[in-house]
Amino acid sequence: MIPHVAGEPKAAGDPRRRTDPLADAAIAHMLGPWTGQPAWRDIGEINRQIGQWQTNGMLRGWQPDADVPLEVGAALEAYVRAGLALPAWADPAKIERAEALFVDYGMLSCTLLFCSSLPECYVIPDLSAVLHIAGQLEQNTEYRIRSTAAMIFPVMMKGGLTSPDGAGVAQVLKVRLIHATIRHLILRGEPAAAQGIVPPQAMAPAAGGMHEALFAHGWNTPRDGLPCNQEELAYTLLTFGYVFLRSLRKLGLGLARDDEEAFLHAWNVMGHVLGIERALMADTMEQAEALFARMQERGRQSPYLPDPRPALGRDLMLTMENAIPLPVVKAFPVLMIRFLVGADTAREIGADTAREIGADLRAGLLAHLLFTLFMLVTRAIDTVARLVFPEFSISRLITRVVGYQFTVKVLMDQTRPLKLPPTLLNRVSTMTLAWETDPKAPRWMNALERRLTGRGKDAAEGVRA
Repeated sequence: MIPHVAGEPKAAGDPRRRTDPLADAAIAHMLGPWTGQPAWRDIGEINRQIGQWQTNGMLRGWQPDADVPLEVGAALEAYVRAGLALPAWADPAKIERAEALFVDYGMLSCTLLFCSSLPECYVIPDLSAVLHIAGQLEQNTEYRIRSTAAMIFPVMMKGGLTSPDGAGVAQVLKVRLIHATIRHLILRGEPAAAQGIVPPQAMAPAAGGMHEALFAHGWNTPRDGLPCNQEELAYTLLTFGYVFLRSLRKLGLGLARDDEEAFLHAWNVMGHVLGIERALMADTMEQAEALFARMQERGRQSPYLPDPRPALGRDLMLTMENAIPLPVVKAFPVLMIRFLVGADTAREIGADTAREIGADLRAGLLAHLLFTLFMLVTRAIDTVARLVFPEFSISRLITRVVGYQFTVKVLMDQTRPLKLPPTLLNRVSTMTLAWETDPKAPRWMNALERRLTGRGKDAAEGVRA
């Protein structure tokens, strides 16, 4: 088990039956007990108020609007005061290094988000069940992806967690309250009081929103634990830190040990703000690998029927396929998922090559063989070339090209901007524009990348020879 950190309270018992006392108490105070008609109006008021949280600095001294009900305003103020501070063990130097790495890997980061982090999120059945209940992924897969990006970008941009001008803490505190709201709706009350089975309820035909679906669905607490519990939150945290770093290793782009640990550290600080217990975090890749495997094994031992994972995975793959313009490489996302997460995980989330690629088995197998051969040749060329040119990488080039399509077509579509404050959205746009040039690549490789992505020649300025 990961060593306990001095000064941090050590929780006891099953982490699948522990949630987030701070956020849960805030939501309970604001919504009160469920008696009669659910408090949809209060949920709308909460969303309106937290929408004001645009930067970290704004949270200090923040006060709700004068017309907000007293119990809602007081609970929000107390929640912000208690959740705003970073942990005593946060290391600003490590966080700054992690920010630089995120920006450096830019477009590639988006490929790994789509092809490894999100697929691994869907492996745990009861975690996928919450997503399934909300209906966000099946009905609009891009909604969940874009919501995830709207949290990741503010956290990992320069100063996201440490600067008053950053917005990472503000965005994470919003997400933390959303998790608590989901728990409260599914359980129809405080998680601490949930013991048995919450029976499903019939919804009125007109009540088809996410909140109504969560409230009406029901939940088997003895079998599935609590929704959005500590283990699920900690597991998700590992998909953004550990799985990202593991994927870089598989692509032959692994970081130095200090850089890997700096990246994990930044995500752990984010996890603290999100309400995750320190004992469920990993400081090294070895700890992360063991913790991740243990959580996956436990999650797989608790099946959720009907299994929501294949539908979620296939909708994710369809979204990726639609973002790829060239028919000859539309199979790339499915094959990359299998390469990065492994055949077992890919099969569990519906990434079956023979079924998802091509009209018949022969086409699927051919695509699989060609992809495998391509990855082997790429690794061989990269290994030899780096003996002379240390930064040379065809793997980085190809994954950046795919990441560009995901970034432009899904994350930064100007007709559907990310749900971020305008000033922050402008900063994100500026950052992603800078990603169009790879500072590690030679001039000819950047020129090839521009050609493959269809970008103009203006991105060539400032590229080193």
